[in-house]
Amino acid sequence: MKRVLGSSAAMYVVLSLGALAFLFPFYYMVIGSLQTTVDPSPSGAFPDPGNLTLDNYGAINARIDLLQGLANSGIFTGGVILGTVVFGVLAGYALAVLHWRGRSATFSLVLLVQVIPFQLLMIPLYVMIARDYGLADSYAGMILPFFINSTAVIIFRQYFLQLPKELFDAARIDGAGELRLLWNVALPLVRPALLTVVLLTFIGPWNEFLWPFLITKEASMQPLAVSLANFLSNIAASTANPFGATLAGAVALAAPAVALFLVFQRYFTSNDLGSGVKG
Repeated sequence: MKRVLGSSAAMYVVLSLGALAFLFPFYYMVIGSLQTTVDPSPSGAFPDPGNLTLDNYGAINARIDLLQGLANSGIFTGGVILGTVVFGVLAGYALAVLHWRGRSATFSLVLLVQVIPFQLLMIPLYVMIARDYGLADSYAGMILPFFINSTAVIIFRQYFLQLPKELFDAARIDGAGELRLLWNVALPLVRPALLTVVLLTFIGPWNEFLWPFLITKEASMQPLAVSLANFLSNIAASTANPFGATLAGAVALAAPAVALFLVFQRYFTSNDLGSGVKG
């Protein structure tokens, strides 16, 4: 008994130390964004309360408009999430549940897409979207290359494969069509997959820099990640506290992703697959 308690205590100590090590950079980023005078020494992690201020947020907001950047990032990310979930669910359901000729070959192509770097496609995508479609400096131009995500298709397919086939057979006997099967039977049982895809998809476009930087030239259309990069390159040196202002922008960019994970992380360990089958 004592050995079990000792091993459990040691495990919790190790996990706690690991959690502190991972959380410390974010903590230091927040503290640094609030400091009036930069303190790069280790003692800067525990600053004098008199050295704390919100002026850095005001300084960077005056230069790049944080709210506009956050709104642009939100629209860009929301559009990508919408396309990823809708097409990922439909494609994953078709590859896992429906039986049709060429299904295995199609899934092989989905896997093949995973090994093609996005950077390899940027030049043809830019020419097509900016020149042929005329979608430069637009939300559609930012969203379209990410509208379908092969990773989401694979995740949904794997979750749908875990569902008992008896559920679908019983619903078909009752006269349900495939769309009704998907909406009323399959989706409620793969809620962890939905949340996983939303979070993973959110992180990608929210932090995406290169494609929005290429496709947008107007500052009013640029997501916050691009605006922060422009700030670092062109404007930061002219501010009273460049280090603090940069960290303030980084906090504004990271906070929504951290908040989303904290709100939904408890759902990732849940599993409702057994609720549809009585044993």
